[in-house]
Amino acid sequence: MPKFFTTNIEGDRIVIDSEDVAHIKRVLRLDCGSRITVCDGKGVDYAAQIVEMGEGKIVCRVLERHAAQTEPELKVTLFQALPKAAKMEYIIQKTTELGISKIVPCVLRRCVVRLDGKKAEEKKTARWQKIAQEAAKQSGRGIVPEVAEPVSFAQALEMMQEADICFAPYECEEQTTLKQTLAAAEQPKTVSFMIGPEGGFDPEEAAQLKGCGVTTVTLGRRILRTETAGEAVLAMVMYELGDINASWESGITE
Repeated sequence: MPKFFTTNIEGDRIVIDSEDVAHIKRVLRLDCGSRITVCDGKGVDYAAQIVEMGEGKIVCRVLERHAAQTEPELKVTLFQALPKAAKMEYIIQKTTELGISKIVPCVLRRCVVRLDGKKAEEKKTARWQKIAQEAAKQSGRGIVPEVAEPVSFAQALEMMQEADICFAPYECEEQTTLKQTLAAAEQPKTVSFMIGPEGGFDPEEAAQLKGCGVTTVTLGRRILRTETAGEAVLAMVMYELGDINASWESGITE
C-alpha cells in the first residue's frame, strides 16, 4: 500500500497538500475510495481512505491507527564529516533506508566542502531533509530522520558523548575492532558514531576523539570511502544491536 508523510492530521481527518498530491493523482492514479498509508513522521501509521480530491489537496479518512512496525528500538546518530554534495545526499538516502535516527553533518579540518554562511546552511539542510523524507517514504520508515544543521568538530564531540556508545572508525587504529566494541555494549539504547572526511581524520582530531572517550575502531584491512563507511558501519550496528536480523512477524532476533 502506498505510504505518505504528513503532519496535517486532526482526529480522523488527514489532509495531504504537498507535491505528493500530483504523485497520487498522475503516477499512482488513485481516486476516491482508494486506500493509502499515511505516517505522521513520529512513529504512527494511519490506514486511510481517500474521500476528497481537490486541485491542491487530498483529504483522507482515518480507518485505523497503530505504531509503525518498521522502526528500530535502537536510536543511532551518524556524525558525518561534510563530503561533496552528491556524496552527502547518497549517505543520507542509504542510512535512512538502514534505520538511522539522526544525521549530523560536521566540519573537520580535512573537509573539502565549506558552507558559506547561515543562509547556505539552512538551504542545504532543507534539501537534505527532503532527501531523508523521500528515502523514509520509499523504505517504509515510521519516522523521518532528522538532518541537523552542520556543527563544528568540538560541538560534534560534545553531542556524541550523550549516547550509550560512541565510536569512530579510524584507519590508523590497529587493535580495537568494531565487533569488539559492539560486543562489549550492555543493551545500549543509543549509539553515535563519526565518519571522517575524504582525507581521513587529522591526527590531532583522532587524539581529541580518544581524549573525549570516543572509541576509535578499525573496520579491517581495507579503507572505505567516506560515502561507503557510514552505511557499512550502520548495517553492522543494526545487525549486532538492532533489528536487521529480526523476523518480520515476531520481531524476534535470531
